[in-house]
Amino acid sequence: MLKRPIIIDTDPGIDDAVAIAIALYSEELDVKLITTVAGNVGVDKVTNNALKLLKYFKKEVPVAMGAAAPLIRTPQDASNVHGVSGMEGFDFEEPTNDLLLEDNAVNAMYKVIKESTTPITLVPIGPLTNIALLFKIYPEVKNNIQEIVLMGGSASRGNMGVMSEFNIHVDPEAAKIVFDSGLPIVMAGLDVGWKALVLPEDSAQLENMNDVGKMIHSLFKRYRGGSMKTGLKMYDSCAIAYLLKPEMFETVDTHVDIELNGSMTAGTTVVDLKGYLGKPNNAKVCLDIDQQLFREWLLDSLRKCN
Repeated sequence: MLKRPIIIDTDPGIDDAVAIAIALYSEELDVKLITTVAGNVGVDKVTNNALKLLKYFKKEVPVAMGAAAPLIRTPQDASNVHGVSGMEGFDFEEPTNDLLLEDNAVNAMYKVIKESTTPITLVPIGPLTNIALLFKIYPEVKNNIQEIVLMGGSASRGNMGVMSEFNIHVDPEAAKIVFDSGLPIVMAGLDVGWKALVLPEDSAQLENMNDVGKMIHSLFKRYRGGSMKTGLKMYDSCAIAYLLKPEMFETVDTHVDIELNGSMTAGTTVVDLKGYLGKPNNAKVCLDIDQQLFREWLLDSLRKCN
């Protein structure tokens, strides 16, 4: 089987850790590079978290550190959700920097994309700062990118602002650049993330599944994206789920713009479901997910993480 080459741009993050685990152990995906971006916590911490995960998984994937702040805005984080380190709840061994590249994330992505004989899929599951910088500095890479499958945005309400989702909210200018890039984009946002739940009975299975399951179960005890009693939201895994099992999603092709100036709505993904803006479609937006199929897929994928 010819594996699909991807670059994961991430800010680990407890739900990021789940998504990264599934991608790394998938027989269908070839993770060429992991790039990091300030988001859930600062870029130094999320980079260390990425290296911790790779050491734990015994996977050798190069890591490149990216943007420490949004393009123009003041940094914000989600340490209230993921803990001070970004991955509170499990005692990881400290990693070495053997996998950490000297190149920054933008230059590392450029090299991987330009050298690949197969078009690369970008999978951003954090703020879009690195991807925007890549397109501004090296616009020619677009010729060898198959598509962008991202976790971010919302066609309804928000989780950071009233109408804005965290990844877009913290760097809306970057999101605007990405959505205006002309590349095929799949947006897996809050509308499916809120329904992509790990229920209590699923968490119980994880604890006794394998070493990766035990680690994730420990992280879940500290994760504040929902609760162990009512269900934990697996936002970032939705991007990986779309890559591997798109049939579990209900999608619509539409135009998405990013609100930059609203005093109460900056960072909102304006998903034009009715065509009011009169602009061409630029994204495939996930509006719903088969919750039972997602739960089965997630557990089955984590069972393979050995």
